[in-house]
Amino acid sequence: MIKIVLAEHDSQVREGFRVILESEAAFSVVGEAGDGLEAVRIVTAESPDVLVMTATMPGLPGIAVIRQQMPRTKIVVLSRHDDDATVQEALRRGASAYLLKRTAAAELIRAVRAVSQGRRYLGPPFFDRAIEAYLRVPRVQRGAAGPLKRLTHREREVLQLTVEGYTSRDIGERLSISARTVEKHRSNLMRKLGLNSRAALMQFALSRGIDPSNPAPSEGT
Repeated sequence: MIKIVLAEHDSQVREGFRVILESEAAFSVVGEAGDGLEAVRIVTAESPDVLVMTATMPGLPGIAVIRQQMPRTKIVVLSRHDDDATVQEALRRGASAYLLKRTAAAELIRAVRAVSQGRRYLGPPFFDRAIEAYLRVPRVQRGAAGPLKRLTHREREVLQLTVEGYTSRDIGERLSISARTVEKHRSNLMRKLGLNSRAALMQFALSRGIDPSNPAPSEGT
């Protein structure tokens, strides 16, 4: 059962989201909040798997603050803003998914399910923009696997899991290494590939055909 806390200041909108979420047998809304302080209190008390929250709410602390206090709870952000800068900032501060508030019910369900499994999720139009960016990469670059040959087996594992949306802590748990070691491997592989940002790393991976839906093998396989 996926435990969810719902934070939205408009009670009618909140009720609509609750109906959507509870239409899934595997979802359980264990608490609702109308302001930020109440959201923090409920999440602290219930330890949900997922917090579905509106980006702008009275008294709501920043996403980074919430993640710091409750690192195990994944955050799905619902917002009216569709500019890339706002999306990037939300993800950088710890959101696992970003959707427009007018998103379809099925999209919200998919996002909650994805983040509960440790993946990231972008709703339309953001995912479409990522695909368009991929298609703009010249075909000769998409087919070039050369730079990947410079990576060690462990660096390839870290690259694959990063593309799949896992955090450093999650990757460390899967590979039985520390989050600090994961970050060191990521830094090394980015240096070898001549990349200087997480966004550049993601674009590189997609351009080389590294599939987010194709899991990296576990150690020893």
